[in-house]
Amino acid sequence: MKKVIQVVALLLVALFVAGTVPVLADVPGKININSADQDELMLLDGIGESYAQRIIEYREQNGPFAAAEDLLNVKGIGAKTVEKNKDRILVQQE
Repeated sequence: MKKVIQVVALLLVALFVAGTVPVLADVPGKININSADQDELMLLDGIGESYAQRIIEYREQNGPFAAAEDLLNVKGIGAKTVEKNKDRILVQQE
């Protein structure tokens, strides 16, 4: 009887883990604000189509961002938006 319970428990754990793998795979990684396209930028919290376009335009006119806080120079993007996304923003030079 113990063996049956162990096998059932193991199967339940396996089903639970298998069911969560696709969810974990959908978690977006870091987004390099110096190379991301509009769709990638829109994955950031609080960044819609127009803000993503503003980020790209700012980057094209002023060069690459040196830090995540430089997003504050983009019209309409405030400290709360930058803070919400701080762990997801990557700043790499191309």
